Amino acid sequence: MDTTWLVLLSLALGLVVGGGFIALLHVAERRGTHAATVVNPSVPDGIAEVIDALETPAVVVDPSNNVLASSHAALVLGLVRLDALVHPELIEIVARVRRTGEPVAEQLTIARSRFGESNIVLDVRAARLGSRYVLLLGDDLTDSQRLDDVRRDFIANISHELKTPIASVGLLAEAIDMAADEPAQVRRFTHRLTQESARLARITQDIIDLSRLQSQDVLSKPDLVSVDEIVAAAVDQNRVVAEARDIVLAVRNKSRAEVLGDESLLVMAVNNLIANAINYSLPGTRVGVGVKSTDGAVEIAVTDQGVGIPEEDLDRVFERFFRVDEARSRNTGGTGLGLSIVKHAVQNHGGDVRVWSQSGRGSTFTIRLPEAPIDAVKAEKDPQ
Repeated sequence: MDTTWLVLLSLALGLVVGGGFIALLHVAERRGTHAATVVNPSVPDGIAEVIDALETPAVVVDPSNNVLASSHAALVLGLVRLDALVHPELIEIVARVRRTGEPVAEQLTIARSRFGESNIVLDVRAARLGSRYVLLLGDDLTDSQRLDDVRRDFIANISHELKTPIASVGLLAEAIDMAADEPAQVRRFTHRLTQESARLARITQDIIDLSRLQSQDVLSKPDLVSVDEIVAAAVDQNRVVAEARDIVLAVRNKSRAEVLGDESLLVMAVNNLIANAINYSLPGTRVGVGVKSTDGAVEIAVTDQGVGIPEEDLDRVFERFFRVDEARSRNTGGTGLGLSIVKHAVQNHGGDVRVWSQSGRGSTFTIRLPEAPIDAVKAEKDPQ
């Protein structure tokens, strides 16, 4: 009997202890779940999906500035890294919204990355999302502001470029009239008038060419074009000038490569590179033109032994009206649009143009174009 009571008492104590232990585990689990909710809160239903669908930068942050949701654009622009806002300017805006409870709208210029290679311009808006979160929205204005700057610079530059030859033409016309009785002076002024008129014509033609290249239908009907014929035509256009300046034009072996495009535009692009190489070369040096085809692409390289380009100017040489050497460019009659025309002509053909240069050692400009597909070549040569 005593043994039976001892067994029953042991069982009862075991049930009590076991039940208490299970209860403790349940309480601990609830507390852990609550703690996890506090540490890893979730955004209100549907917000994450909306943020993910946005094409513009968008971020939701919690009271500890942890990023709970962010759009792809916010990640691409470097606004968020490791679930945290990167830029102190954005953190300050979020803090201001929490402090005042009022929405904030502000335009910021911030570094694209922590290394600060380039800047982005953001139109930022921030507001409370419920009682705990802050929603940060951005509109990337970088490209539109850059285009506005380019347009403004273009108008200012073209006004300046045209003003000089127009003023010179007017002054020279007056000088010729005043020197009517002096044949030598008339001839001298007439020669200068011809030079200024030619310069004005070159600027006008370059502007027309650049406008043409920026039209959307410039390559609506591309033709099959021989790269060797493009190079030959461009070299012939510059041969007389090269010989007059004692510069050797050297062309490497023919490539037999073909591309789809506009022959006149491609000749103009290569012609501009060769003319530019001649203008910046010293007498007795050499300008080489080479073509090679590899991996479905055709490369046309123009190499000179000229004065070269400083490293800090390499990224700007394709800008409109940019000149590495203003005085030399004016002496050679350059308009500052030649390399910009090259860039646009090549881009319209699905290619790109690159430059390598060292001051005092010369430069190499390389046009890279997609080679014509084999079926296009067959269709052109056998139209049946």
